[in-house]
Amino acid sequence: MEEDEIARLRRKLDAIGRELGAVTEAEYRSLATKPPAPRLQQPLASNVVTLTTPAKQQQKQQQVQREQQQVQQNIVPLTPRRQEKKDGPKPEGTGREILLQGFNWESWKNNWYDTVTQQAQEIADMGFTAVWLPPFTDSVSEQGYMPRDLYCLNSKYGSEEQLIRCVKSLQERGIKVLGDAVLNHRCAHSQGQGGIWNQFGGKLAWDEKAIVGDQGEYGGRGNRSSGDCFGAAPNIDHSQSFVKRDLCEWLVWLRKHVGFDGWRLDFVKGFHGSHVKDYMEASQPEFAVGEYWDSLAYEWDGTPCHNQDGHRQRIVNWINAAGGLATAFDITTKGILHAVFERCEYWRLRDAAGKPAGLLGWWPSRSVTFLENHDTGSTQGHWRFPGHALEQGYAYILTHPGTPTVFYDHIYGNSQLRHVVERLMDMRKNNGIHCRSTVKILKAERDVYAAEIDDKLVVKIGPGDFAPAGGYSIADCGHCWAVWTKQ
Repeated sequence: MEEDEIARLRRKLDAIGRELGAVTEAEYRSLATKPPAPRLQQPLASNVVTLTTPAKQQQKQQQVQREQQQVQQNIVPLTPRRQEKKDGPKPEGTGREILLQGFNWESWKNNWYDTVTQQAQEIADMGFTAVWLPPFTDSVSEQGYMPRDLYCLNSKYGSEEQLIRCVKSLQERGIKVLGDAVLNHRCAHSQGQGGIWNQFGGKLAWDEKAIVGDQGEYGGRGNRSSGDCFGAAPNIDHSQSFVKRDLCEWLVWLRKHVGFDGWRLDFVKGFHGSHVKDYMEASQPEFAVGEYWDSLAYEWDGTPCHNQDGHRQRIVNWINAAGGLATAFDITTKGILHAVFERCEYWRLRDAAGKPAGLLGWWPSRSVTFLENHDTGSTQGHWRFPGHALEQGYAYILTHPGTPTVFYDHIYGNSQLRHVVERLMDMRKNNGIHCRSTVKILKAERDVYAAEIDDKLVVKIGPGDFAPAGGYSIADCGHCWAVWTKQ
């Protein structure tokens, strides 16, 4: 059999395998040794598409045979790959969630749990259905992202009692509450052999066997890491049976004792997605979103590439490895929106297949869109969203599929923007837009983008001219954006 025929069959089998379910960690390591794997850092070619019929699949496979072999594609479903049990994890919640990130980088200074408790009714009245709270455990850092004693729930944000009262206050108003769970790393309580900080205290009194073996600076004696290394603290070896057992029990305890409805999972790039699958199956969240942070693709001169398929592919790979039991922040869409508004290049919002160019164009039910968070904005400002385009950005994510996220500072630090966001949230709810809504892109040119959502509304962003065909009337508008709804 010719080599290209073998390659074709291999690609087909790999795609089917990914479609059926998540790979195990052992399979992940096996796949990582194959020649195509290093190319995951490069953008996918334009021949990467979602195949919907056998005829199209055969046609595209023939096209692939004529071209140089690229990174293996993942066939991305628009619906869940399997029928989920009624009592199983619900990664996207009801599918109609609107998430508020309920803190910023400085919130630890302000008796935060009581602050959110006092704002609970206001948050509900605005229309939010879920709130993401900050890290909740004892931590070496004030912000909570360097956890130490996982069963100590007294933090800079408030006491354990204040946390539980805050969660209950939100839930009494019909709002789901997500805890910010830092699973990748943990800070030690004391020094071990050689004066290395690798002895953990509290209920989970681990030692260096809980640390990945390729992190020599912390004397790790576990297995090699299955992800990227976070150098500021010991990275936990999730392949150790006692670690997996302890963390599963901890998450279940948090669900029962604190009442968390779900999770925001920090730095999930640090450990393989199959571990997330185990944690989600154990804790049964009603919503879960992972932070899989990865760099976009850029041209030699620093210009963002139009084709960001490689970037969103890696996010899809992580979701698949997690068994589809968690959503992911759509960092691809954030990066594309930056390029759109910084360069006035609205054509970037449509990919080569005519779909939205971010993760929401491939797997909308697993896409959690956002403009800003505590890292990119707030007082850190690592990747601040273009200030002149915040209205347009929210007009985009609040009318499109996926689960939109609103940043706390944009609600409680900008009254004009808050008013716009509330109006857009109302339109989303009134028109029944949800995480699986369909998008028909009507225009994507240099200075204007327009799309029809679910045959219910039309949104336009950009300074260019656009008006929908008959049957629609203007519902709302603002700076360089407008929305029309059916008459």
